Amino acid sequence: MAIDDLLDEHEQSERVLEWLRTNGAGLIGGIVLGLAAIGGWKWWQQHDLQQDLAAADSYHAAVSAIEANDEQAAAKVAALEDGVFANLSALELAAAQVDAGEIDKAIVTLRAIKPGNPAVADVVNQRLARLLIATDQADAALASLADASTPSALEVRGDAQQALGRTEQAREDYAQALAALDVAAPQRQLLELKLMEVGGTPTTPEAKS
Repeated sequence: MAIDDLLDEHEQSERVLEWLRTNGAGLIGGIVLGLAAIGGWKWWQQHDLQQDLAAADSYHAAVSAIEANDEQAAAKVAALEDGVFANLSALELAAAQVDAGEIDKAIVTLRAIKPGNPAVADVVNQRLARLLIATDQADAALASLADASTPSALEVRGDAQQALGRTEQAREDYAQALAALDVAAPQRQLLELKLMEVGGTPTTPEAKS
């Protein structure tokens, strides 16, 4: 190998070493940060999973307490963090309270629910409205169904209107509910009877394909 070649290789090596001395800390820092990010992501996934499992355990404990008529059931439900598990357990608790004849407690339970899902909110509002109607609080029931749009919610709103003696408004709500309901829906027959009771005439729409 020629001396010139050896000098070129030595010079290149020196340049590489100089670059590493200048930029090595930043390079190593970047690698460390990258590894830390990967490790942090894995830690977060594990942490998130552990939280979900803990929430599920708390939910099952609350439901078990409800089914066992445990005096601590309501406290266990209230202790759950806001979310799907808290909403479901509260609905279970309210149903148990209704079965036990504790309507006022069930109303309080339902009013405390903070659903983040529109479908869950619809169920909560309907159940609350039915209890309010049963306890002569139809005005409050209407307030809880101000944004009713589903057939079942419109039907309950019609029930509230009828309880208040507002026949025309009840007829409108029942008619809207029927118009939005599939012709093969099992609850259609009862809804038609309610409409006829307030002077309405059911129509038969085409079945939805």
